[in-house]
Amino acid sequence: MGKLSGKVAFITGASKGIGEGIARIYAKHGAKLVLAARSNATEELAQELCEQGCKTIAVSVDVTNIGSIQAGVDKAIETFGKIDVLVNNAGVCKLGGFLESSDEDRDFHIDVNIKGVWNTTKLIVPYMIKQSYGKIIIMSSVTGDMVADPGEVAYATTKAALVGFTKAMAREVADYNITVNAICPGYVLTPLVKGMALQSNPGNPQSVIDGIASAIPMKRLADPIEVGELAAFLGCDESSYLTGTQIVIDGGSTLPETSTMGV
Repeated sequence: MGKLSGKVAFITGASKGIGEGIARIYAKHGAKLVLAARSNATEELAQELCEQGCKTIAVSVDVTNIGSIQAGVDKAIETFGKIDVLVNNAGVCKLGGFLESSDEDRDFHIDVNIKGVWNTTKLIVPYMIKQSYGKIIIMSSVTGDMVADPGEVAYATTKAALVGFTKAMAREVADYNITVNAICPGYVLTPLVKGMALQSNPGNPQSVIDGIASAIPMKRLADPIEVGELAAFLGCDESSYLTGTQIVIDGGSTLPETSTMGV
């Protein structure tokens, strides 16, 4: 019996990166999975996990389209009869200076990172209220709430907003035995971060990755499965008295006070 045995988890952005890492760890701990994403890669991952003995379905979901989310939720309920855990993982980041960024770039971040979380949560919470049980996990970031670099205004704004959403939602649904917590990763070695590195230095994106790693006390980026293990803890009953929190998982990257002080 795994710590997520019997639980049905709905994971957005599950086709790659952190979402894929969470899916693999949830499968390891015995959850039944609804993998929600736009990419066809989700079908391949679902098939792989099914072959490993994990009851898994893939649903095509665009979190910017509430009708698409509703169809995915309907399929989840039709298949499993309930949703115990919601992992709001789908997110985007496109670097760009504030004055140069277009309204379309701004709205792209807001539509996916904020509205996507808002709408997915709103469609699933009624099922959790009905069963008097639920775990909601929101993928925020250290960026925005704690730190930021140039070119990240849109991304930082939306990820910081998710911390406020986490706290307010946690208070709102506490009476229904539903917990809401945020994960705030630092740099994780995902296609998203690789894409950001490519934007920063098209000629040598690996140098960007290496530079990031050198500034982290643990001297490496996180593996997506490490974030998955934290998400599994927040999705299981071991975290029953934890709600409204943001948990940082960053290898110590936000610890240094300065880059020059000290020995």
